[in-house]
Amino acid sequence: MACFIVPAAEAVITTIVAKSMKSGEKSNKNSNIKFDGNNLEAAEKIPFSKKLGWLNKLLWGGSVLLAFEHVWHGEVVPYFPFLTAANDPADMAEMLHEMSTVGVTMAVLVTGIWLGMVAVSHMIEKRASKTTTAKN
Repeated sequence: MACFIVPAAEAVITTIVAKSMKSGEKSNKNSNIKFDGNNLEAAEKIPFSKKLGWLNKLLWGGSVLLAFEHVWHGEVVPYFPFLTAANDPADMAEMLHEMSTVGVTMAVLVTGIWLGMVAVSHMIEKRASKTTTAKN
């Protein structure tokens, strides 16, 4: 009924954090890995704010798709109170239960996948850094 609200709330928070981190970074270097044939020439680290942007995109995309699915099934309507479950206290309890179980699980799963992405990118950056350091 309203499970998309939890990842959307996390997306709002991470968007604010990413924006503040991006403004605080000294330089916005993107990942810049250059190859000359089969040899690695240069590698730069990806700023954490950009990595946090990956999480934002995952969360916002999933939230929009879930919201569309709920609109499609008539659980979200374009008039107050917007959530059909908010009209009845029994439905409200069911909605809050769904948010606390399904919504939190989805947000944790997406964040876990993002952590895996960050770990893989860190390993790639570390390997590229060692390769360029060994060449110089």
